[in-house]
Amino acid sequence: MNKIKGPGIFLAQFCQDKAPFNSLESIAHWAASLGYKAVQIPSWDKRIFDLELAYESNDYCQQVQGILHEAGLEICELSTHLQGQLIAVHPSYNQQLDAFAPKQVRARPQERFQWATAQLKMAAKVSHKLGLRSHASFSGSLLWPSIYPWPQRPSGLVEEGFEELAKKWLPILDEFAYFGVDVCFELHPGEDLHDGVTFERFLEATNHHKAANILYDPSHFLLQQMDYLAFIDHYHERIKAFHVKDAEFCMNGKSGVYGGYQDWQNRPGRFRSLGDGQIDFKQIFSKLTQYGFDGWAVLEWECCIKDSEQGAKEGAPFIQQHLIQPAKRAFDDFAASSIDIKLNRQILGLQE
Repeated sequence: MNKIKGPGIFLAQFCQDKAPFNSLESIAHWAASLGYKAVQIPSWDKRIFDLELAYESNDYCQQVQGILHEAGLEICELSTHLQGQLIAVHPSYNQQLDAFAPKQVRARPQERFQWATAQLKMAAKVSHKLGLRSHASFSGSLLWPSIYPWPQRPSGLVEEGFEELAKKWLPILDEFAYFGVDVCFELHPGEDLHDGVTFERFLEATNHHKAANILYDPSHFLLQQMDYLAFIDHYHERIKAFHVKDAEFCMNGKSGVYGGYQDWQNRPGRFRSLGDGQIDFKQIFSKLTQYGFDGWAVLEWECCIKDSEQGAKEGAPFIQQHLIQPAKRAFDDFAASSIDIKLNRQILGLQE
């Protein structure tokens, strides 16, 4: 069995304009001081990373790696969550999602899509240049406004939606496959790929593309009231990245999974800092270790109650405590005996 690596931290929720969160060097030293060993880097935030420059310049890639190495860190994955969201956008979300794109392509859906596609393809090459095996992203969504089966969906709508989603992603998946990097979709409400069934639909539409894989984040499954442990049994072969994020679902008589348009603190389902929610991370780490997952366990802090810096400080030891050293030998080896075919046949009553 392989050992899960960690702890890592996703930097997106921590980047801001004040030190130590406003440059790669300072945020790297901050993360390392808390006990993290790797960082997942948001590729859209030029305060800490310039994707276009990394695509053009090997020297810049070496500079980034040097800064992290000096702090005692490495990169676990690059992230294109925001760019991935723009690969597929239902018209009802055009204005909301324009903020994820540069000004020159806003209010121009086709140009925005072309920009996002170029960003993803850049990320494939840059991931390869940085020696990475996995990449974190979102799928985007054409069908999310039709998530509930009322009003009734026209026949064939879902199939058409997944065919179009696959059409948009196939050239990107091919680029990642060319560079030997897995695209790990974070299965997330608001995306067409948000659970196991939708991921299977996408796999079928892409002819089970080898680069199409999963970023496993149990918090999104708890909030959908899914069995997040059985999910690992079903899809462990496609799980290539892992966000360690906690959540809780507190059932009440006023609202449920859909949340009643309430803010995060008042929703029945809400994200929490590690250890403050309901997720059974001991079983998750056990299952992932059992199935040989050898990627990084990466904190994604999203909590509606606890401050981010406290969540980050508590996150590294939490992950470290859950890492499992796989067994090198069976616990009952002391009672083992060598193979004796004649004896085995006698025990089975198979007399010659």
